[in-house]
Amino acid sequence: MKIIEVRGLSKNFGNIKAVDNVSFDVEEGECFGLLGPNGAGKTTTLKILATVLNPDSGSAKICGYSILENKDEVRANLGMVFEEMSLDIQLTGRDNLDFHACMYHMPREERKRRIAEVLKMVALEDKADVPVKDYSGGMQRRLEIARSMLTNPRVLLLDEPTVGLDVQTRRFMWDHVRDMNHKQGVTVLLATHYIEEAEYLCDRMAIMNQGRIVAIGTPSELKDSVGKSVVSLTISGNSSGEFTRMLSGLPWVENVQQKDGQIEIGLKRENINLAEIADLAQKSGLTITSIKLHKPSLEDVFFQYAGIPVEEE
Repeated sequence: MKIIEVRGLSKNFGNIKAVDNVSFDVEEGECFGLLGPNGAGKTTTLKILATVLNPDSGSAKICGYSILENKDEVRANLGMVFEEMSLDIQLTGRDNLDFHACMYHMPREERKRRIAEVLKMVALEDKADVPVKDYSGGMQRRLEIARSMLTNPRVLLLDEPTVGLDVQTRRFMWDHVRDMNHKQGVTVLLATHYIEEAEYLCDRMAIMNQGRIVAIGTPSELKDSVGKSVVSLTISGNSSGEFTRMLSGLPWVENVQQKDGQIEIGLKRENINLAEIADLAQKSGLTITSIKLHKPSLEDVFFQYAGIPVEEE
């Protein structure tokens, strides 16, 4: 069952096209990722789905409800963790959760029960009555996830949930999100610019760049689309355009992408004689300063489809 359906979403801010005709579906119980660099349109897409922004065109449904016509129903089925912290740091963790539950008109006894449950879920029971200003960044992020889960949402939207966290806390967060997805059946839509985060958590992902989705599939499908192997070159010289055209015409080349002195060659077979590539470069008047043959990674996928690298953890 499709729990998120997005069709042709677009959003402009002045002359900037933040989201450009974006379409995708997310199945119930799936963890789906939007992977791309900062400014790719991921946050705007999530804000539209959360009914915080209206699109200029297009439509979307969450749990069968229109984000334009049934905003209350959409919000009742959503939990959201924004990239920017939105806690009241003067209040305790428990008071932050209680205020949020009151906004949803949750009865007092249910509030007490759910607050205790979500605090336990994120391992913050012993910090519940400590002011949030005394929490670490990781604890604040965990409290925000606890808050997003108070109303038992069917869909959880996560916008760069681990930015600024240390590696240990980030891994804790990954495992926690994975548990919610796998054990509680919460559908997760994750926006991230961390390749490792997307690969660890997501069943499928869409690669975004400049407001558009440039590729979509499982991690394995996306890697296979690049080729059996990838040759990464760093070159110097002035005839790289002719060199890439020559490479594109070779029968063992799947695709070629060139940007700022770096060339990525997707191969139709796993191994190739690198000397042949070096000879072609020399004939084109180019000097290869580095060459590497490796199995395709998501970073290679992003470079092939978007022409720029995306950030590693």
